[in-house]
Amino acid sequence: MDNCEHFAAIVPVVPSAEGCEDCLKTGDLWVHLRLCKSCGHVGCCDSSVNKHATKHYQSTRHPIIRSHEPGEEWGYCYVDDMFFKTLPDG
Repeated sequence: MDNCEHFAAIVPVVPSAEGCEDCLKTGDLWVHLRLCKSCGHVGCCDSSVNKHATKHYQSTRHPIIRSHEPGEEWGYCYVDDMFFKTLPDG
């Protein structure tokens, strides 16, 4: 957190869907879910075929995601390529 200047992008968000928003539209499956901490988009992880969380970052430049898996609190900043053991909710 000390070297990441993107924490201002973290706001309280409401998840956009119960699963990967884009996979639900196409009927695809996902491995794990990620929550965009700028807008609430729920996307699938890079281990999933479609990698919707990363694609969301590439199209919006929203920098920080948080795991959207039960019991996980870690986060990641795409811009700084930084992993955080815990990430505040907003």
